[in-house]
Amino acid sequence: MFILARSLVFELLRASLTIVFSFIAILTFPLSPIKRYRVITLWSHCITLLAEYICGIKYDVKGLENIPSDPCVILSKHQSAWETFAFQAIFPPQVWVLKSSLLLVPFFGWGLAMMNPIAIDRSSKSKALKQMLIQGKNRIQNGWYIIVFPEGTRTSPHKKVKYQVGGAWLSAKLQSAILPVAHNAGEYWPKNALLKKPGTINVVIGKPIETVNKSPEALIKQVETWIETNMPKTSD
Repeated sequence: MFILARSLVFELLRASLTIVFSFIAILTFPLSPIKRYRVITLWSHCITLLAEYICGIKYDVKGLENIPSDPCVILSKHQSAWETFAFQAIFPPQVWVLKSSLLLVPFFGWGLAMMNPIAIDRSSKSKALKQMLIQGKNRIQNGWYIIVFPEGTRTSPHKKVKYQVGGAWLSAKLQSAILPVAHNAGEYWPKNALLKKPGTINVVIGKPIETVNKSPEALIKQVETWIETNMPKTSD
């Protein structure tokens, strides 16, 4: 019952903050992309702190020293909504590769649109790849890290899905390093679940994987092997 009460309070505050920051995000339109990012991501920092102080969800990161100084493509496990907030506190300024329909979601999508994402049309694979390459090249050149979830959608812990090659393909085309990331957020903040379990989420950042002279297929296999091998065990 206590976990339910805390989860309800958290969701109420999260919804309220989302509405407030959606309007703040719109007001940042005249600012430069990086200034918009700094303002809007205050929302993500607030959500991460609320998760800690209300739901008891803390996090620990290993491998921060592996984050390269030059922008790269981050390929991460995707189990929860938690990483979409917390990664903005963990990694340098970033953009996500996401489906363009998300930008139409009231409030949340409005703020998301102001954060310079790589929005692609998934109805056409060739069109999506072209959009991802053009926008990805622009973002990397302007100093943004790119986050891709190769599983394509949030996947429950202990469930295995095939990793999609798109992020590895983008990295190879951009000749940018890949930074693999494993975590167990889904153990505490499950997909589409109201209840949030207190505990410590463990995030593991691997060493950058060079992409020169490697095929996207070989790269995504290397990334998948690393992530699945380094998935943190739940200790709480």
